[in-house]
Amino acid sequence: MRTLLRSWLLTGIVLTGALAQNVPELGYKNVPNWPTLPGGWNFGETSGIAVNSQGHVFVFNRSDHPLIEFDANGKFVRSVAEGMFSRTHALRIDAQDNIWATDDGGDMIMKMNKEGRVLMVLGRRHRKASDHVSFNRPTDLAFAPNGDFYISDGYGNSRVVKYSKEGEYITEWGKKGSGPGEFNIPHSVALDAKGRVYVGDRENHRLQIFDGDGKFLAQWTHVGSPWGLVITPDQRIFIGDGYANQVLVTDLEGKIQGRIGGPGRLPGQFNYVHQLAVGKGGEVYTAEILNWRPQKFVRP
Repeated sequence: MRTLLRSWLLTGIVLTGALAQNVPELGYKNVPNWPTLPGGWNFGETSGIAVNSQGHVFVFNRSDHPLIEFDANGKFVRSVAEGMFSRTHALRIDAQDNIWATDDGGDMIMKMNKEGRVLMVLGRRHRKASDHVSFNRPTDLAFAPNGDFYISDGYGNSRVVKYSKEGEYITEWGKKGSGPGEFNIPHSVALDAKGRVYVGDRENHRLQIFDGDGKFLAQWTHVGSPWGLVITPDQRIFIGDGYANQVLVTDLEGKIQGRIGGPGRLPGQFNYVHQLAVGKGGEVYTAEILNWRPQKFVRP
């Protein structure tokens, strides 16, 4: 563990200028005209995206149809939970295909089953607070293998809160600041296979790593501003940077393997890439705020 921690810390020092240099493209290609919406429908600001075990893709966006399901080919399946959200933010799907929606405008997180029925509610609508059962504009969540979950709480509270699978409060850490274990908008959160917690500290332009109880382990300052985070089963980290408008791919030691996309408005480009998801076949899905769209990328 000491060797890995030393490697993490050194990586943050040695590669600080990596984003200013040419990071190689990984060869992913945009899938044209994906997905297909019903006639007359449009996405709004697209904030979240997630994939279930069937390969179906759920798009979370700020329109009259905030949660839309598509099959793996982008064919419209259904609209879910209309009228339930104040302002969509992040979307996650757990191993049982339950849908977890983060509503930062409503200060809530909702757990729904795959049919869209609400199973659990955390927070209370429009009640901004920092106690054990309330949030102030939460941003994301991530799951531990035993069902515990972590919520990044987010725009208002600058903390990470850990709950049991039953929704019982366990612990929390963080406050506003730039020191180790402090945050300036913890915007995304993900866990690796060993239970380490990775937090995208958006306005501090760094990724912080903790153990499962919130002990600070390391920080990476060379990966830009992590708006969106995914750690795949093969332990690659996909980082959506909404300021640099690219997706970086790293290993668990922070070594940058390459990037997907770049800034712009055309297909294959990004404008405020906000969240991302990776399918079982390696396809990458992105959600963009300013381009009002999801995108799908595949390797040739």
